[in-house]
Amino acid sequence: MTAVPSAPSAGNERFRVGPPPPFDPELAAALETIAEEMPPALHPEMIPALRESMAAFEGAEPDLGGDGAFEVEDRTVPGPRGAPDVSLLVCRPTGTDAAMPVIYHTHGGGMVVGDSRSGVPEILDWARELGAGVVSVEYRLAPENPHPAPVEDCYAGLVWTAEHAAELGFDPDRIIVAGGSAGGGLTAAVALLARDRGGPALLGQVLLCPMLDDRNDTPSSHQMAGLGVWDRTANNTGWTALLGDARGGPDVSPYAAPARAEDLTGLPPAFIDVGSAETFRDEAVAYATRMWQAGGRAELHVWPGGFHGYDQMAPQAALSQDTKAARLRWLRRLLGQ
Repeated sequence: MTAVPSAPSAGNERFRVGPPPPFDPELAAALETIAEEMPPALHPEMIPALRESMAAFEGAEPDLGGDGAFEVEDRTVPGPRGAPDVSLLVCRPTGTDAAMPVIYHTHGGGMVVGDSRSGVPEILDWARELGAGVVSVEYRLAPENPHPAPVEDCYAGLVWTAEHAAELGFDPDRIIVAGGSAGGGLTAAVALLARDRGGPALLGQVLLCPMLDDRNDTPSSHQMAGLGVWDRTANNTGWTALLGDARGGPDVSPYAAPARAEDLTGLPPAFIDVGSAETFRDEAVAYATRMWQAGGRAELHVWPGGFHGYDQMAPQAALSQDTKAARLRWLRRLLGQ
């Protein structure tokens, strides 16, 4: 897929958008194939088919505990008040007795697809290297379950994990929350909720190409329209599914769209990464910048030529390998390893 220059965004006088950044050459070759199955735009009527294809893909993945490194079980735990129970995927390293760190994972999928197993293989790769456990939450999806259902499910699962850490063999003082795309936005929101409700103390938050801003009106969202993976049209679809007519309006909660948060003080240290050639670039950069301005700790990586989800879709590419290595290095420093 060849990036072509875009005209200044229509109807937006706040900025002028130049040509889109070029894709990394190795990733551009992979994107040609990816685009055949996953076009940049997602429209509401496409959601059922996307769910079916995602379910088929997840079903084809190997058993997460098949190599014997982890004991894997599904737990059903209390959900938010008045709401259904929440399902958690719990993965514990085998043969480990000491209390270990735990990575609490929130899956991606644009708020409309995915389950507790989506994206878990990379999190288990971290866990193997770090001697950590993994808990991955299955939250209710939009549009059937709009805000606040998804984030409240994620928070309820986090609270349960912290309260039962000793039972599970986890260290409640070393809980790291992590997620990519929609899961990155939910991870940021869960960190805000934990701060504001006096909830579990979090050691860190990992926000991978996070979906943070329902307004969908950054320069990068206009610049990358029709290109790559998850463009501005897809983003409108995801946010509208979550928020309905409130999307982009004045009354959106920061627990739905963390970019709306006015106060970013008192948050756990963050690792934030994003590709330079994707919709979420500018909102991720802005979130890291605002954390610094609030006196917080954040490490930001903008990977040149990366499209949305490139490290998952083209894992052997050199840029993907560098991206994954940077995440693991940050986690090692955070844990003092």
